Formats: sequence, structure tokens, C-alpha cells
Amino acid sequence: MKKIAVVTGATRGIGLAISQKLSQDGFFIVGISRADNQEANDSWVNSLSNDCRLFKCDVTSLLAVEEVIAKISELEGSVHLLVNNAGITSDSFFHKMSLESWKSVIDTNLNSLFYITQPIYKIMKENGGGKIINISSVNGQKGQAGQVNYSSSKAGVHGFTMALAQEGARSNILVNTISPGYTNTEMMKNIRVDILQGIKDNIPLGRLAEPKEIANVASFLASDCCSYITGANIPVNGGLFIG
Repeated sequence: MKKIAVVTGATRGIGLAISQKLSQDGFFIVGISRADNQEANDSWVNSLSNDCRLFKCDVTSLLAVEEVIAKISELEGSVHLLVNNAGITSDSFFHKMSLESWKSVIDTNLNSLFYITQPIYKIMKENGGGKIINISSVNGQKGQAGQVNYSSSKAGVHGFTMALAQEGARSNILVNTISPGYTNTEMMKNIRVDILQGIKDNIPLGRLAEPKEIANVASFLASDCCSYITGANIPVNGGLFIG
């Protein structure tokens, strides 16, 4: 029977690296992405080493999520793992932040956890266990000027993890957070060279994380080697924040 891993925000950056690594680990990957880019979607499928499915879905829409969950339920196999990776930024200083910027970030980064995790959590309870990995951020730990919305949402992600870990333990459902630091993704490539260098200068290891380094942590948490860790927040930030 297939071991199914559901990954949101699957086709780019950290989500792509996680999908690739978990596929190498033998999971049947169900990717969820709201991007309408056929070339990127085809590239995602071709980059995986195991069977997979990719569904287009806006994770901020409860109806759209329900439709995808129904499709996942029709697949042969058991949902063993959920990786909540979908996330966006919409940066501005708080006194200039629009309500739309606030709501869009909270909806994508935090409310979507409720929409997609609850039905999969119920499936895991019925199956006698499972694992949930929530992708937060170093800025959810330390805060960041210009990112009140993003920092709030990512701090909420780990609050979600800690509470659900306590509920899920009795059903053998392990719930953990990964908090990446600044990572070498397309998002970072849009930053001015001098600003990017300033970011690197503030990181004790002196460089950005590579997406595969985040994926390796996800691989460990998803593996049989991880059987007694739940409610944890694992920072992967090069020493930028230690606390």
C-alpha cells in the first residue's frame, strides 16, 4: 500500500525540495499548488523519483480544499504525512499595511492549516497514526520589521503545532514545526544585491540555507527514526536566531 505524503506549496522552493526528498524516501507525493504554470507543474512531476499526483488548489478556499481532500481519499494508499508549506509574504511597515495584505497572509499562512489539516488529521486518527510537519520561519520566532502580518502568521503556525501535538499524541500523530531562516529560493533572488549581502552578513554561518537542507530535516521528521519527537520547533537558520 502506498504511503502518501501531502505537500502544500509543492512546486517551488522549499516545497519542491521537500517533495523531491520525500519522493526519494519512497513516499507517493500528492502535491498541492495554486500556481497555474503548466511548465512548472510538468517540471515538478518529472523531478520526482516516485509516483505522484499534483492538484491545483487555493488553500485559502475551504471548498477547494474539500474537493482536493475528496480526490486524495480516492487514491490507493494511506495518508501518512502532511507537510503544510504553502506561504506568502506581503511586506510593508505596519502603519502603511492594508487590511488586504494582512488578511491574505493570515489566510494563506495560518488559516489554511485549519482547512487542510483537520480532514487529514481525522483520516490519520482513523488509520492509527501519522505525521504533520508545519513550515514556519525564523521571523515567526524573532519578528521582523515590515512583516507584522508574516511574523504573526508564522508564530501562529508553531502555536498550532504545540497544541495539536498534545491532542494527537494519544492517536500516535506526531506534529512538529520546521522554522527555516533565509533560504536560497526565487523569493530571495528578487532582493537587491546590497540588501541580500547585508542579510548574509548577519547570519553566523555567512550564507543562505539551501532548500535541500530544509528538506533533509523534513525527511528525518517523516522517517521511522523520528518516533518520539512531537511539539518541537526545529530551527534551520544558520545561527541567525538562537532561543
